Amino acid sequence: MERQDRLIFVTNDDSFSARGFQVALDVAREFGRVIAVAPATPQSGRSQAFTMYDPLFLDEKQREEGLEVYSLSGTPVDCVKLAFDYMLTSQRVDLVISGINHGSNAGVNVLYSGTMGAAIEGSFYGVPSIGLSLTDHDADADFTAAKEYARHIVASVLQCPEEQRQGLCLNVNVPDIALEEIKGIKLCRQCRGVWHEDFYRNEDPRGRAYFWLKGGFCNCEVEADDTDEWALSNGYVSVVPVQVDMTAYERIPYLARVLGK
Repeated sequence: MERQDRLIFVTNDDSFSARGFQVALDVAREFGRVIAVAPATPQSGRSQAFTMYDPLFLDEKQREEGLEVYSLSGTPVDCVKLAFDYMLTSQRVDLVISGINHGSNAGVNVLYSGTMGAAIEGSFYGVPSIGLSLTDHDADADFTAAKEYARHIVASVLQCPEEQRQGLCLNVNVPDIALEEIKGIKLCRQCRGVWHEDFYRNEDPRGRAYFWLKGGFCNCEVEADDTDEWALSNGYVSVVPVQVDMTAYERIPYLARVLGK
């Protein structure tokens, strides 16, 4: 398929004004016409959340040849749903790019991430979807390496046969190191780990208690060399194919015996 015939949809969870989103737009424009809808405000940690009880407001932010950018007063999943079910109903979308996120979405973060929530939502429509993240939360992070590897991965996905692209979803994380220091791409699995959260309690000037969440990630597989966390810690770009079926198949035989089924 020729570049001018492709339509790439772009979104994120850091808002339309985030630097990583602008880099994602640059990458997408190399491969086709781009329509982008991103949250009006940061939506990190929103996962698959969508808006049911409030109106959504769509604002055009940029329009030029081959590019349309909108902001939406909703979540990343709202952005995907509105695009596919309202804006693009008569158009074929060839790829969804979500990101580039400021911060890692490796390990269990895939379940919390608004970036990955949007990518997963895109895959529900049968469109190959890529969630892209850089392990640097800084608003002015250097996206040089992330941009280079995003180009390579997008090109590779677009070259896949139709049956392999159908509903494909990738969680891609790029380590925060110089491009020349990255050892390459490692196809891997999601690391098992948990967040240990703490809540900071204080009182406002009126004496009303408030709480602020903080915590850290605990890697439960530090020694395993086939996980995304290991890849990132050892200078690789991690790529994890994501699926939505959360059935614990290995539990079924035992539970069948216990439950008498």
